[in-house]
Amino acid sequence: MTFLDQVSRLYSNYASYVWKSVSNPFSNDNYFYLLIYLSLAVWILELLAPWRKEQRVFRKGFWIDAFYMFFNFFIFNLIIFIALSSLSERYFGYFMQSIGLPKKGIFNLSELSLWLQFPIFFFLSDFIQWGIHVMLHRNKWLWKFHKVHHSVTEMGFAAHLRYHWMETLVYKTGLYILMSWLLNFKLEHAFILHAFTILIGHLNHANIALDYGPLKYLLNNPKMHIWHHVKHLPKSHPNGINFGITLSIWDYIFGTNHIPSDGRDITLGFDGIEKYPEDFISLQTQPFKEK
Repeated sequence: MTFLDQVSRLYSNYASYVWKSVSNPFSNDNYFYLLIYLSLAVWILELLAPWRKEQRVFRKGFWIDAFYMFFNFFIFNLIIFIALSSLSERYFGYFMQSIGLPKKGIFNLSELSLWLQFPIFFFLSDFIQWGIHVMLHRNKWLWKFHKVHHSVTEMGFAAHLRYHWMETLVYKTGLYILMSWLLNFKLEHAFILHAFTILIGHLNHANIALDYGPLKYLLNNPKMHIWHHVKHLPKSHPNGINFGITLSIWDYIFGTNHIPSDGRDITLGFDGIEKYPEDFISLQTQPFKEK
C-alpha cells in the first residue's frame, strides 16, 4: 500500500467514525457527545452557583471559546490529528527500528494488570503534561502559542479548550514518545479517565468556587487554577505558577504552587493583552507574527 493509499484509508476510516459518533449519541466511547454532556453539566453549575455573580452568563469570549472547544477537541484533534497520528506512529516505529531501537518501545507496561495500568497511565501522563505545560511558559517560542490560552480575560468552563492547535502537537508528541513508544503503553479502557480529566479541566476554568478541601493538594481546582491565569505574576514566581493539569500535587512537590487568596476578582491575562487579537483567525496567526 502506498503512502497516499494509507493516508486515504485512515481519513476514510475516521470519516466513518465521526459519522457514527454524531449519529449515535448514546454509543460507547463517544467523545463527541462526551464533550457536549460534560460542558452542559458544568455550565449548569456555573448558572446555579456562580462564583463571580456579576459575570454575565455569556461572558466575554464565551462564543469564541465554545467554537475552540469543538475545533480543538473534535475538528482538529479527533478528525485531523488522530488520523495523522496513526500514520505517524507507524512510521515512527519503522524509524526507531532502523536505528537499532525496538519498534514498540523499551518497556512493556501493557503486561501489567488493568488495576495497575490505570493509576500508572493517569499519574505518569499527568506529570508529563505538567512538565510540558511548564515548558510552554518558559520557552519563549512556545509561549507565543500558549498565550492564546491566556488571552481569556473572563473565566468560564469553555476557556478550558481555548488553545492554539500547535499545543496539540506539542502535548500529544510528548505523550506519545514517553507513554506509547518508550513504555509500549496501550490502555484500551481509558475512556472513563479521559472523561474525568475533561471534567476537572472544565471545572478548573469554571465560574465556580471550588477547592475540594483537603483534596486540593491532590486535585487541581478553580481557586488554584485562577491564579495560573493572573495577569501580573508574583516576583517569587516570575515564570508562572500552578501548572497542574488534572493533579495539583506536582506544583506542591516542585514549589510552583501559589494561592495567596481565593482569587475571585483578580485580573487575568498578560502584559499587552489589551492589543491582543480576539477573533479566531487572528488568534491562529498571531503567534507566527510575534518576534
